[in-house]
Amino acid sequence: MNLFQTKTSTHFRIKALFKKDLLTVIFSIFITLTLLSQDKKELVKFEDVKDIENYGNFKYIEIIGHGGNHFYSGQTLSDALANGYGALEVRLGWKNGDPEHWSNKYYNSMSYGVGFYSGYIGDPAVLGNPNALYGFLDLPIGRQSPDNKTIWKFSPALGLTYNLKPYNPSQNPTNDAIGASFAVYISLAGKGETVLTRDLDITYGIDFTHFSNGRSFMPNYGLNMIGFNTGIKYHFNSTQRRITRDPYSANQLQARYKRSPSSPILKDPSNQINILTSIGTVQNGFDENQNGGHPSNRYLTSSIYVEYTHHFDIMHGISFGTDFFYDESLIIHTPNELYLFGYHVGYDYTFWRFTVKAQLGGYFGDDKGKNKIWARPGVQYKINNWLSAHAALKTRRGFAADWAEFGVVFHPFKW
Repeated sequence: MNLFQTKTSTHFRIKALFKKDLLTVIFSIFITLTLLSQDKKELVKFEDVKDIENYGNFKYIEIIGHGGNHFYSGQTLSDALANGYGALEVRLGWKNGDPEHWSNKYYNSMSYGVGFYSGYIGDPAVLGNPNALYGFLDLPIGRQSPDNKTIWKFSPALGLTYNLKPYNPSQNPTNDAIGASFAVYISLAGKGETVLTRDLDITYGIDFTHFSNGRSFMPNYGLNMIGFNTGIKYHFNSTQRRITRDPYSANQLQARYKRSPSSPILKDPSNQINILTSIGTVQNGFDENQNGGHPSNRYLTSSIYVEYTHHFDIMHGISFGTDFFYDESLIIHTPNELYLFGYHVGYDYTFWRFTVKAQLGGYFGDDKGKNKIWARPGVQYKINNWLSAHAALKTRRGFAADWAEFGVVFHPFKW
């Protein structure tokens, strides 16, 4: 590809991205700023709080641009994906100002928030113009000094992508990556942030983005994108409006949280037994489903496990357990045996009420065409001391999607 073609394709990507979605982004920013301005609390005297470090409610707005290429494993989309992808994100983040808060004391002054994504991922006639809504974390890496002008972060995000153009055998037959107009949105980014002014940062880094629906709708090769990002981040203290609304006043609170060193995590070993019950639904590939499949090509799946977890402290843990899987889509290969038995080991990372679980497992006996190794990345939310909500992706043939599952986890025994 020559320089003229490269410039032309880049112009086309930018034009396609902003032509349809710029108004949506502007509207999102307007709504965000409007909501943030609705602070009806009583005024605070500046003289009473000016010497209190980290006083107020710290927030930030971040606008990020993305560009890169696809890692495509399908068969028919190469031309539609040839020009790579471009995307724009708008994020609203929160940062707790209490040094004793768990996010500051033990988690290196992490922050969190919600975001909106709008992207050009290839030919819109084949793939659509996807948007996404998601939640994200910003996790500083290492025990960096509060005085550092540049800090490094790991930023995962999870949400829902919509406005995709799915596979259709007559109208859109070449889209073998996405079988529905919606998909799970997953993003993993490593980035740096460098201070420019009192309230502005420049951000930059690399990221991986994944769209998939976990075989809930076929075909589902999914889309995998890797590239670079750069952006601008504006910090503000929403409590400033309780001090004064005069934009020229010298009575200004600090705009950003001043990071404090995290405390060492106290070793506090504990143990528990977890019992999972979850369900999902899948489709088989169309060629695969022709021989003995259900006419609707829709099958129920379920996972049950009994698991032992050892927590080293409030953050880290390891687990292992035995699994029972029920999969109606096996009717094509083993119509009289729709179940499998397995085992897993895993690592748990906990913050607040959430636990991110990364599990790797195998099967006892016949794997029934799924291959010996499977994985289950997921997240659980602690509802109370004996019950958690569960969402995860169970894989087959290594790390290809098998099914998405949702359920509950019981914690009957702890010691």
